[in-house]
Amino acid sequence: MAEPRSRRRKDLGWLKNFLVGLLFCGWTVAALKISGWINGFIAVRLFKEEVQTTVGMTIFQAIIYIVAFLILDFLPLLLIKKVLVKAKSSAAEDLKDIFTPPDREHLGLTELPTWTDIFLAPVGIIIYYIIATVITVIFTQLFSWFDLEQSQDTGFSTYLFGTDRIIAFIALVVIAPIAEELIFRGWLYGKLRSRLSLVTAMLLTSILFGVMHGQWNVGVNVFALSLVLCGAREITGTIYAGILMHMLKNFIAFYILYIMI
Repeated sequence: MAEPRSRRRKDLGWLKNFLVGLLFCGWTVAALKISGWINGFIAVRLFKEEVQTTVGMTIFQAIIYIVAFLILDFLPLLLIKKVLVKAKSSAAEDLKDIFTPPDREHLGLTELPTWTDIFLAPVGIIIYYIIATVITVIFTQLFSWFDLEQSQDTGFSTYLFGTDRIIAFIALVVIAPIAEELIFRGWLYGKLRSRLSLVTAMLLTSILFGVMHGQWNVGVNVFALSLVLCGAREITGTIYAGILMHMLKNFIAFYILYIMI
């Protein structure tokens, strides 16, 4: 028996939205990579010695995030105005959706942080640790090559003291959580959720977030974190709980790496 036409249209619609979702992911990766290449080229050419310092590394990382966000949000406006503004096809409309800068609601910045956001941060951390532990145990049991003890490369020396430790704290516990939440649970998740189901949007965002960290043990860990962060975004409609949760997680890691030693 032939499949009903309405069912086929629904399936094709989901597939189309999924493919567009993959384009969202690809554009996010491209923005971060392009930003890294641009800043890396400038740093090597002009500020090689300065970037090797803790202060320089912090500024360098912050600029990468800023440029990546500008690429995601504002650079594509030129493409829309020059190429897509008069196009009427379905594909052109999808590209407009990808390249149109999001508003505050889309980014999850519609309100000020609430007590709910503050309450969800420690609760979310507990849930994250449970999920991360379960996934890590599964990977350890299934994959012999999975190295749980591989150290994470934060970009900073393990032995930091005085001013350098304070600057590294700002970079890892303040700047990174805000920037990553804005890009991944703000821009990317907002785009994906407008097209896809909750589970699909959460999985795509979290898989990409894990992959972008470049190490299997870290990637699995932050995949679990991202699932909880996406859930917080879904519950509150903003990224504030996620930012606080991310800061708390990074603070714990910072304490273990740089203060307990």
